Amino acid sequence: MGDPLTEYTARLLQQEREIQSLSAEIESLKQPKNQTPSPRLDELRDENTKLNYRLNILKRSLQEDSSTHSAPHCSKAMLNINQRLQEVFGEAIRAAYPELDNPPLSVSPNQQPKFGDYQCNSAMGMSQMLKAKGMKVNPREIAEKIIQNLPDNELVQKTEIAGPGFINIHLKKGFVSKLLSNLLINGVQPPPLASKKRVVVDFSSPNIAKEMHVGHLRSTIIGDSMCRLFEFLGYDVLRLNHVGDWGTQFGMLIAHLQDKFPNFLTVSPPISDLQAFYKESKKRFDEEEDFKKRAYQCVVRLQSKEPEFIKAWNLICDVSRSEFQKVYSCLDIQIIERGESFYQNLMSKVVKEFEEKGFVEMDEGRKIVFAPGQSIPLTVVKSDGGYTYDTSDLAALRQRIFDEKADIIIYVTDSGQGTHFQLVFAAAQMIGWYNPQVTRVEHAGFGVVLGEDKKKFKTRSGDTVRLMDLLEEGLKRSMDKLKEKERDKVLTPDELLKAQRSVAFGCIKYADLSHNRINDYVFSFDKMLDDRGNTAAYLLYAFTRIRSIARLANIDEATLRKAAETSEVLLDHEKEWKLGKCILRFPEILQKILDDLLLHTLCDYLYELATTFTEFYDSCYCIEKDRQTGEVVKINMWRMLLCEATAAVMAKGFEMLGINPVHRM
Repeated sequence: MGDPLTEYTARLLQQEREIQSLSAEIESLKQPKNQTPSPRLDELRDENTKLNYRLNILKRSLQEDSSTHSAPHCSKAMLNINQRLQEVFGEAIRAAYPELDNPPLSVSPNQQPKFGDYQCNSAMGMSQMLKAKGMKVNPREIAEKIIQNLPDNELVQKTEIAGPGFINIHLKKGFVSKLLSNLLINGVQPPPLASKKRVVVDFSSPNIAKEMHVGHLRSTIIGDSMCRLFEFLGYDVLRLNHVGDWGTQFGMLIAHLQDKFPNFLTVSPPISDLQAFYKESKKRFDEEEDFKKRAYQCVVRLQSKEPEFIKAWNLICDVSRSEFQKVYSCLDIQIIERGESFYQNLMSKVVKEFEEKGFVEMDEGRKIVFAPGQSIPLTVVKSDGGYTYDTSDLAALRQRIFDEKADIIIYVTDSGQGTHFQLVFAAAQMIGWYNPQVTRVEHAGFGVVLGEDKKKFKTRSGDTVRLMDLLEEGLKRSMDKLKEKERDKVLTPDELLKAQRSVAFGCIKYADLSHNRINDYVFSFDKMLDDRGNTAAYLLYAFTRIRSIARLANIDEATLRKAAETSEVLLDHEKEWKLGKCILRFPEILQKILDDLLLHTLCDYLYELATTFTEFYDSCYCIEKDRQTGEVVKINMWRMLLCEATAAVMAKGFEMLGINPVHRM
């Protein structure tokens, strides 16, 4: 036997060629050149009928092959039910109303189970489109016609029309059961990719010689989670840390380094507190005129790449990197540093390109660029001949488009930089670097972190909160919480340490990601460590509880795997049905986040999954025990499989949020 996919593809192509040939023959038979009666006319008509019949058989065969190929048992990937329903209803709408261009296609999960599982709400919008064409058609009539044109499919049990024209959709239980078995056998697999796109995510981006503070927390956490989503879906992801490692501030830092540690070239300077070092040099820069002049000279010599000044610059960068890495290690962040210095040599080329295209204007000695539809210009060269953030970001964008060949470029910074990126993107489109219909370039902005007083999050003395201090406080509070629940009495020291880190860093990440990133959010350790409500603490405990069910019943992984391969997942109880459908909505959630980059949708889904599981577990016995002895007398294996499927999806969700659950807590 050859490769089934190759055989299938060859058969498909052969059938398509036959269809084209037969279609052409039919058309020629429909329009004979000689319109006068001919002895062969009846013979040709018979032939035409036979060809039409054969053509229909071939088309049906193709459709069956196609649906078989996409059936759950043929693919390891999780099926996006909503997407599949959109295909089915899209086909029905086109067949019912071929005269409508781009009719609305709206399919969404039903909020009330009594009205079915999903709902198609296209009829009302289509009614308006038909009205605009001078045809007054009742939405209920449209809904009826859509249903009449539904193609044969594997997932719809029945449909009902409700209200003004809503189509309520009921799924086949056998179909949902098969999808759950597929998930249990193959694991949580991403949907197939049409093409492996190159994605660049620019996130975190602290400044050298300044410590990471709470303002960097959101960019780091949100950017990492976006990367995890793209990576799971199979994209080629480049995680970039666009650190501030160039500019005039390095002149004052190098001048101060030369004064304080004159032997820095031979003995590594013991700079333990870079923040204090920065403040000292800034104070001298502001107050000492001679120092200020020398600082500017240092900038010129650094930009000229003099070895001594490059060495000083590297020393300062290395001290910062080791501090940044402490944060990244705590939060399990993988990122490649590519700072502003990387793009220095590209900036003059960018300015030249804008000049050659005639886009540069002079303004009081500055070189500026106005992009279409923008009232504020970009400054590409300052009056002193230096470059700006505008130039640097244009150079970075150009490099990512042409050298990295990125299909998707995401910038994760605070919303305050939204206007700046809007200008940069508009200028890049104006000069023809990319077409937004082909390349997705987007600023994923976020709000600020607030204290419990609803003001910008600061220390009591009014300073910015250091990120390491915040993470250490999280560890302390997490341990207090675990001891309060007496987990230290049942866990080994190693397990307790793992649980402490999982809860502390998981809660800090989840508190951020569970809020709509566009909004500001209030940072509160008490709220994030609460094990009630939509928090990481609640979800981690729920996950641990689900994982413990099989362990308490002495069911090992091999037994569960065999059951997944041989047992049907029954969905007769309403809570089993509700949980089964909730588990399978996971691909729909990921697709939504891929479209809008709003990660709180995943958090909301995981919380819904955990609460739906609790409803199921409270109503449906997975394990039945003897009331006197406490011994297990019966195991309902299909329910154990539902537990396993819930845990598998939760674990994958945690992975995307960068949360590391532990099996015992």
